Amino acid sequence: MDFYALIIGTEILNRRRNDKHFEFLSRKLAKYGYTLKGSLIIADEPNLIVSALNWLGSLPNSVVFSFGGIGSTPDDYTRQAAATALSDGKLYQHQEAKSIIESALGEKAYPYAIKMADLPLEAHIIENPFNQMPAFSMFDRFFFVPGFPQMSHPMIKDILSKLDIIPRKIYRYTLTALCKESKLIETMESLPKNIECSSLPKIYSDGPRVILSVASDDDTEAKNAFDMFIHMLDAKNISYALHDEEED
Repeated sequence: MDFYALIIGTEILNRRRNDKHFEFLSRKLAKYGYTLKGSLIIADEPNLIVSALNWLGSLPNSVVFSFGGIGSTPDDYTRQAAATALSDGKLYQHQEAKSIIESALGEKAYPYAIKMADLPLEAHIIENPFNQMPAFSMFDRFFFVPGFPQMSHPMIKDILSKLDIIPRKIYRYTLTALCKESKLIETMESLPKNIECSSLPKIYSDGPRVILSVASDDDTEAKNAFDMFIHMLDAKNISYALHDEEED
């Protein structure tokens, strides 16, 4: 599975609210040994949401967590966008969602809140313990939840616990080298393709430094790759400091 976040909210882009979904979802996925493959923050614009869902749906193995835009106000476009991008373009009154909303709100469900029961044909209900207003999923790949963290985050935790995720451990080794990033490129290019490698250069008043990190789900392979940098730095008399061993 490749995990993506689609965060829908003009109020985030114009800085009226701060995004809290990226950090939350990243941390939860890390417990399974995964990282987000991508994260998009987009405005509440119907065509933009449809385009984003079309693109995310075209990616092999993509699993998408979409935050926001599933309410009953005129600027909540996500339900219709999901139908347009992923189904037949129509919304249908979902009987289970209708029953949940009516049970929670009674007569106050009409005329507005009941609109949240209008969902794409293939929609399945995601329960909302916070206020019972249902969210929905499609094809066990697209999960549409509210933009409010106090609602969506417990729902995401429950969704992740039910997905067929095979947990994995990622072994990471990190050092800080007192050199320019260019000194590391030759060794980086010689690494096996399955090794994750990143370098973060910084310039300080006393000279350049690079935080170099390698990682793999195979501890031996990660150590071997890390040793390649150790041997190179030693051979060139470049000073470095090892970080504590990490396990993602």
